[in-house]
Amino acid sequence: MKPVTVIKIGGGLVGSLTRFWGPVREILESRNVILVHGGGPQATAMARRLGHEPEIVQGRRVTSDLDRDIVRWTMRGEINLQLSCAAQKAGIPAVGLAGADAGLLRVTRRPPWVIQGRSVDFGWVGDVVEVNPRILTTLLEAGYLPVVAPVGIDEGGADYNVNADTVSVAIAKALGAEELLFVTEAGGLRSGPGPFDKRIRQCNREMFEKGTDAGWIQGGMRVKIQLALEAIEGGVNDVWVVGAGDLVERANATHITA
Repeated sequence: MKPVTVIKIGGGLVGSLTRFWGPVREILESRNVILVHGGGPQATAMARRLGHEPEIVQGRRVTSDLDRDIVRWTMRGEINLQLSCAAQKAGIPAVGLAGADAGLLRVTRRPPWVIQGRSVDFGWVGDVVEVNPRILTTLLEAGYLPVVAPVGIDEGGADYNVNADTVSVAIAKALGAEELLFVTEAGGLRSGPGPFDKRIRQCNREMFEKGTDAGWIQGGMRVKIQLALEAIEGGVNDVWVVGAGDLVERANATHITA
C-alpha cells in the first residue's frame, strides 16, 4: 500500500474549499489520503438555533444528550455528506463514514477531568481505546478517499462524540501514516491573535509549553499542538498546521517537531 497522509479539516472551512481539492488530488498521485473532519462551528450554530448554548472547556466540547444529537445531525450527517459530495465533484471518489462504522474507533466514556480546580463531566465524549483500521485499508486499496466523521462506539454499541484532532492522530498512528496535516483557517501558528503577529514556522515541545504558559497558544490550537506532539512521539514522521490551499507548498505552514 502507498504511504498514507491523514488530513484533518476543521468544520469552519467546510463551506470554502475551492483551493483545497486541487492539492488533495496532487497528494493522491503518490499517497493514499484519509480525510477526518470536525464540525464545531456547525454544531454550535445548530445548538443556538435550538436555544442551547454549548459548553467548551479548553477547546473541548461538553456533550450533553442534546449535544450528542446535534453531533449526529451535523458531523455524521450534514458535514460528512457535504465533504463526500464535494470530493466527488472534484473527481475524487470518496466514501463517507463515521468512526462508529465497522468498529473503526472503539471508545470509552471519558471520566470527569479536574480543570482549574473544578470537576468537568464531558458527558457523551469518548476517549479512543482502539483503532480497527480494516475498513480504511479496504477503502484505500480499492482507490477510495475515506471521509471520517469523529463519532466513536463503545462495547455496548453507544455512540460518542470524539475530538476530531484526537481521531486524526489515532488513525495516523494506527496506520503508520507518513504525515498528518491539520488544516485550519489561520493556516499556521501565530505568536498572537492579531493580523501582524509573527507567523511561527516551526514549533517544538519547548515552544509549545512556553506559548501555553504565556497564553498565545490556547483553545483549539492548544489541543492541536499537544496532539501533534503525541503523533510525532507515536511514530508519525511529519506533522503540519496548514491552510486549505497550502497542503503541498506549505509556504505559510507551521512544522511541528519533537
